[in-house]
Amino acid sequence: MFYRTCLQSTAALASISLLAGCGLFSDAQGGGDQKITVGTTSEPTTLDPAAAWDGSWELYRNVYQTLLSFPTDSTLPQPDAAQRCEFTGPKVYECTLKPGLLFSNGEKLNAEAVKHSITRVQHISSRNGPSKLLTSLGSVQTDGELKVKFFLKASDATFPFVLATPATSLVAPEEYPATQLRKDGGVTGSGPYKLSSYTKGEKAELVKNGSYRGFARLKNDAITIRYFRDSEIMIGALKRKKIDATFRGLSATDVADLQQSKLPQNKNLQVIETVGADIRYLVFNPKDPMAGKTSVRRAIAQIIDRGALISKVYKGTAEPLYSMIPRGITGHSTQFFDVYGEPDASKAKKILERDGITEPVELTLWYTTDRYGAGTGIEFNAIKQQLEASGLFKITVKGKPEAEFQKGYQSGTYPVFGRGWFPDFPDPDNFIAPFVGEQNVLSTPYVNDEITKELLPQSRTETDRGAVAKYFEDVQKILAKDVRLLPLWQGKVYIAANKEIGGSERAVDPQAIMQMWELYRKASW
Repeated sequence: MFYRTCLQSTAALASISLLAGCGLFSDAQGGGDQKITVGTTSEPTTLDPAAAWDGSWELYRNVYQTLLSFPTDSTLPQPDAAQRCEFTGPKVYECTLKPGLLFSNGEKLNAEAVKHSITRVQHISSRNGPSKLLTSLGSVQTDGELKVKFFLKASDATFPFVLATPATSLVAPEEYPATQLRKDGGVTGSGPYKLSSYTKGEKAELVKNGSYRGFARLKNDAITIRYFRDSEIMIGALKRKKIDATFRGLSATDVADLQQSKLPQNKNLQVIETVGADIRYLVFNPKDPMAGKTSVRRAIAQIIDRGALISKVYKGTAEPLYSMIPRGITGHSTQFFDVYGEPDASKAKKILERDGITEPVELTLWYTTDRYGAGTGIEFNAIKQQLEASGLFKITVKGKPEAEFQKGYQSGTYPVFGRGWFPDFPDPDNFIAPFVGEQNVLSTPYVNDEITKELLPQSRTETDRGAVAKYFEDVQKILAKDVRLLPLWQGKVYIAANKEIGGSERAVDPQAIMQMWELYRKASW
């Protein structure tokens, strides 16, 4: 049946904003146009949007444009490069571009450029890229200079949310080949900023893009992003005013220290906390002799004490998570607690004995040393202590830098590994779909037809995203039974900045990405 649905009907959350940050400053801009320097431990893995589905999006959001986007305080995709977008049929989504848009090289941003940008992600299908977010997209057609039509393989009410992610960043066709990645290390977008220079491992220099026409209202003219491998060094740079603000990589200890405003070294600093939707979880490799056993996975789920883990390692900057869908997102549940209850080594022992396992299980747990901050190594050693204290496990913990770590889990060599997830968009589908199926973002096949062929497709026919909870409750019952993924905790988002910097409380969008244009230097404070 033909229908027309306005964009608002695809909202993931009708009543909850992920940006419930504490407002410390007014929105009035002050201080002129001085450059602002932001530190982070999340460096881009590549500058080509077709090849990254990771923290590279931090940069992309600021230099590339998308058809739709998430303005501050909105969990609804809103027009950015598009003038308007809407469903014109169950499997047809149309967008009309704003007229006169240009890329930073002067090339026209028209319907053909949009088609080129999005279909090249599919054609290249990079192993580390976001092509899996476009699995519901069948084809793209243009209708004149400004209209683009997306024909979906099946009903997918989450498609507008995908168009609002940096996965569908718009790129200049002359600079980005249709079937291969750009190789010169440049960036040609139409976003709020232009990338004037980039030094891998050190910094990215962003300058205001005078030809930008989108929803963002820039409160500064230039941003320098400095990349740090160590949060301690980054915090030291903040205290010495070598940088103005930090985002990504603050450890719980860092946050606790910075929140002590009475300390002399912190008197000119501020910490802004916002509600987070990022999660941490363990992944089990089904091909491993021990991690592949359901009994072993269930025993681990029965032992891990999330409360103790958070208290010891994260000092109140996170909260226990008993669902792959975090609190604040439709479909959140406490299914893992409902099934396993409080940590209990005796119950874990019985689970293993029923499977004939009577000797300590030897496993190696892997983590990334430079993706989520210094607390990750401490966390994994705390997990090791909990498991070994039961007498049922003998654990080895190993870590590698993110680039090497990715190669390891993608090749299937890790029995158990830790991963984090920052949402692509605020919808429960985005906390389940990427991790299941033969081909998933973890490169660890998780085949379950009930999830991938029944529950997820059924949920995607619901344009009222608040009505999909029943599907995801059923999904999570399956996850708790299989324990192929084990949720650990849900984080909070923190920005630390000098007190002369305003706008921090508005700078994080529902994808937990920093919108650099919100930052400004106050005239007085």
